[in-house]
Amino acid sequence: MQAQTRSPSDTSSAHERVYRSLRARIMHGELDPGQSLTIRGIGKEYDVSMTPAREAVRRLAAEGALTLSSSGRVSAPDLTAERIEELAALRSLLEPELAARALPRAHMALIDRLRAINVRVSECVTKQDAVGYLRTNLEFHRTLYLRAQAPAILAVAETVWLQLGPTMRALYARRQRTDLQRHHRMILSALSAGDEPALRLAVRTDVTQGLKMLVAD
Repeated sequence: MQAQTRSPSDTSSAHERVYRSLRARIMHGELDPGQSLTIRGIGKEYDVSMTPAREAVRRLAAEGALTLSSSGRVSAPDLTAERIEELAALRSLLEPELAARALPRAHMALIDRLRAINVRVSECVTKQDAVGYLRTNLEFHRTLYLRAQAPAILAVAETVWLQLGPTMRALYARRQRTDLQRHHRMILSALSAGDEPALRLAVRTDVTQGLKMLVAD
């Protein structure tokens, strides 16, 4: 009986599944900063061959979501304070623009949805659920930014979120901050008022001050 061979489409589908799952885990801080991974281990975890596991890792490394050394060592990003500040500066440039582009399409249904998400953000803060906080916080931002209809800008913003994920979760878990979602209320107020300058300021404050609170001693 002949062994079955995987078709190119099967390999492509496996690669995409591994890529998307690992990407979400990294973005939401489910990996520790600097955590080591192996191609073999990833393949075993997702029940795929080495090829799709390797391709997923290479793709994530190209996005800055994983570090791939010349020796083949794979690890999650472990950021310095200077690197966090640099990425926060990028967020402060990209995300106010996304929010401003979304504003003309920010109808009450969207604002109500964002309010509901922010309630879940608050619940995660109360429970000190760092991974849940990152997941719902990014859901809040992404839900708004999708209305911008600016996929290229959003794609760049997501690569920044990817690089920040593990370190953000570790910092949040250590600091146990309880005041991080108040900037979302400022964003919601600006959206309700249709006030673009206030919206830009609220988003910029959210993405910079929140990070500063986390890295502060």
